[in-house]
Amino acid sequence: MKSTVKKPATAADKADNLIHGVTPYVAKEGEEYMNDAQRAHFRQVLLAWRQELMEEADRTMHHLQDEVANLPDPADRATQEEEFALELRTRDRERKLLKKIEKALDQIDKDDYGYCEACGIEIGIRRLEARPTAELCIDCKELAEIKEKQLAG
Repeated sequence: MKSTVKKPATAADKADNLIHGVTPYVAKEGEEYMNDAQRAHFRQVLLAWRQELMEEADRTMHHLQDEVANLPDPADRATQEEEFALELRTRDRERKLLKKIEKALDQIDKDDYGYCEACGIEIGIRRLEARPTAELCIDCKELAEIKEKQLAG
């Protein structure tokens, strides 16, 4: 017969559950949606995420400046250029993400955060924990994806 004793959480387990260094929000029974504590939590998550992205951008800038080398071998030069292009493409995506983070922070300031932009219902704490920049509830997002697939295909 197997024992069902639950092991205590280790530091590694707790670190795996962190969202950009912030512990996930646990809603209390009967708690009002997007109250001050929840908005403060998501502000903290978004600010930490923004800080991570800014630090990564700085590291990339320094890396690109330090690693520029006039390599005589065309294959080495091509490899370096491809690495730089990949890194810059990644930073461009992160730049777009930073805009979404700023928009989400602005919505928190205006008390609009956490509500679907299409239908106005609650997006939900769990969805926001997974994607703090979510602008649509899951139903509206699925509809948008279906429409996008139909237009593309």
